[in-house]
Amino acid sequence: MAVADGAVTSLSLRTWYSSLTLPPGTPPNWVFGPVWGLLYVLIGVAGWLIWRRCGASRPVRLWGWQLLANALWMPAFFGLRSPALGLGVIAALLVLIAVTIHAFSRISRVSAWLMVPYFVWTSYAAYLNAGIWWLNTT
Repeated sequence: MAVADGAVTSLSLRTWYSSLTLPPGTPPNWVFGPVWGLLYVLIGVAGWLIWRRCGASRPVRLWGWQLLANALWMPAFFGLRSPALGLGVIAALLVLIAVTIHAFSRISRVSAWLMVPYFVWTSYAAYLNAGIWWLNTT
């Protein structure tokens, strides 16, 4: 999935995305890779800690659902070139992350806190997504 997402993103970055009006506070493109790399490590450790304690439990399934929603954002936004659809996906993703954090907090405060930077960054990404949708609606 990551390879396909990367291929779709790379092509759209060079063409469609570079032609868009971006909202204030948009970082340079090179920032996204390292930030997401670090976040995926934190998300992975958080999920592993919960899985180690509870196995294939409801919190682990929630963790999987939020990962799926995360993976769907790139094809929605970049693949279909649809900021509106991307905004819908990222809104659902934020809900899933919040519910996952809540479920994790009942088992491991460390795991819950490891997910917080992901929620914060995804909230920022939602702002960027909404700004792109708003500034480029024709």
